[in-house]
Amino acid sequence: MNEGANSSARFRTALVLGGARSGKSRFAQGLAERARANRIFVATAQAGDEEMRLRIDRHRRERGAGWSTVETPTDLAAVVARESRQDFVLLVDCITLWLSNLMAAGRDPEKSVEQLIRLLPEAPGPVILVSNEIGLGLVPETALGREFRDCQGRANQRIAAACELAIFVAAGCPMQLKPALSGAYLAK
Repeated sequence: MNEGANSSARFRTALVLGGARSGKSRFAQGLAERARANRIFVATAQAGDEEMRLRIDRHRRERGAGWSTVETPTDLAAVVARESRQDFVLLVDCITLWLSNLMAAGRDPEKSVEQLIRLLPEAPGPVILVSNEIGLGLVPETALGREFRDCQGRANQRIAAACELAIFVAAGCPMQLKPALSGAYLAK
C-alpha cells in the first residue's frame, strides 16, 4: 500500500470500503489523523439498544482527544455542507447505517446520495466516507434485504466515482482502488 499511503496525504475526498470488522474504520481514522489536526467525526449510528450504545461509547473512547463528534442519522448532506472547513477533516462513518436510516424513515436514498455527491467537490476540507461492501456475500433471503443490498451497491459506486481516492480494506489490509494503477503497471 506504499503508493496508496503516499497519495493519501493529498486527497480531498476518499471512500474507504470493507466488510464488517475488516479494519476499514480504523484505517479511515488513521487517514483522517494524518490529514488534519482538527477532525470531526460524523456519526450516522443511532443507539437504538444497549449493545449499540456501548459500541458507540467504545468507539468514542478509542478515537480519543482531537475529535469532535456530530451525529446525523439522516441529514448527512446538510452536515457535510455545514461542518466542512479547510482546516478540518470530516470522517463520515458510515454510509451503510445512513442508507439504512433513510430507508427506515421512508426517505429516498438515491436522492440523498445525489445530494451528498454534489457537495463533495465543493467541500473546503478533506472528506472521508466509510461504507460496507455488502455485495460479496450471500444473496439476501428477503425482498427488503435485496433492495438494501442493491441500494448500497449503487451508492458505493456513485460515491466512489465522486471521490478522488478509494480504498478497500480486507483483514486490516488496505488496497488502493482509485486512482487506479497506470497502464505502465498493467502492461506485460
